[in-house]
Amino acid sequence: MLSILIPTYNYNITQLVNELHSQAIESHSDFEIIVMEDGSTLFFDENKIVNELEFCKYIILPKNIGRSAIRNKLADTAKYKYLLFIDCDAEVKDKHFIQRYLDFCKEDAVVIGGTAYDENENNPDFSLRLKYGREREAKNAEYRNKSSELSHFSTFNFLISKNIFNQIRFDETVKGYGHEDTLFGHGIAELGCNIHHIDNSLIHRGLDDNITFIAKTENGTKNLYLMYKSGKYPFLANQSKLLHTFIKIKRNHIHRILAFIFPAIKKHLIKKLCSKNPNLRLFDMYKLLYLCKISTEE
Repeated sequence: MLSILIPTYNYNITQLVNELHSQAIESHSDFEIIVMEDGSTLFFDENKIVNELEFCKYIILPKNIGRSAIRNKLADTAKYKYLLFIDCDAEVKDKHFIQRYLDFCKEDAVVIGGTAYDENENNPDFSLRLKYGREREAKNAEYRNKSSELSHFSTFNFLISKNIFNQIRFDETVKGYGHEDTLFGHGIAELGCNIHHIDNSLIHRGLDDNITFIAKTENGTKNLYLMYKSGKYPFLANQSKLLHTFIKIKRNHIHRILAFIFPAIKKHLIKKLCSKNPNLRLFDMYKLLYLCKISTEE
C-alpha cells in the first residue's frame, strides 16, 4: 500500500527510519521504506542498519544526481501505489504519523503534512533559519488550506499517489538548489488535483547556520532567475512574489540602481541577518537586491 521514500545526503537517518518502521509495523498495512544515499560520503556505517529492518532497503548512489532526479528514482523504485516522501533531516513528532497518511491511501491524492520546529531550539547560530521556518513555514493545516495551495507545497513531508506522481515527476533539468518543489506544485495544479493540507507535521532538525542559509538562499534565488530567463516557466512571474516584485522594478529601470547599491551594503545586511533576532522583511530585501545584482551580470 505505502512506499516511504527518504532521499539522503550526509545525514544519520537511523532514528527516523526506526520510528517510521515501528509505526508502519503497528499499522498492519503493506509497506516498504527505501533510503537512497545521493552521493553521500558520511554515515554509511550508521545508516546501513536500515537493511536489517524488515521491508526496508538501503541504496547507495555513488554520484550525486540532484534533488529532482533522486526523488524520481525513488518513485521508480517504489512498488506500492502511494508514495510518502520524507526529507532525511526530519523527526517524527507523535505515534500517529503513519496512520494519518494511511487514511488517505484510498484514492488518488496529494497530502501535505507540514513542517514544525523545536520550540526549545534557540541557538543564535541558527536564528535566521529558525525565524524563517517558524514564521513562514510552520503553519497549521487550517491556515494552509485557506491560503494559496501552491505557496505551501513542500517536498519535506508529503504523500502522493503514484498515478499522479508519474503524470508530473520532478523536472531534472533544474540543477542546483531550490525551486524544484515550486515546479512540482505547479504541475499538480495543472492536472487539476487538489492538495490536502493536514496537521501531520515533522520537526525539521537539519538546520543550516545563518551564513549557510544565506548562501543557499542566494543559490535558490539564482536558480529561480535562470528558470524565469529560460522562458520555459512563464507562470513563475505570477507565482513568485520575489520575481513579481523584481519584474516591476526592472520595468521601471530601478534594478540597476539597486544592483549598484547591493555590494556596498551587503556586509551590513548579513550582520543584521545573523543577529539573535533577524528581521524577515530585511531578508526579503536582501533577496531582491541579490536578484537585481545577478540580473545585471549577464
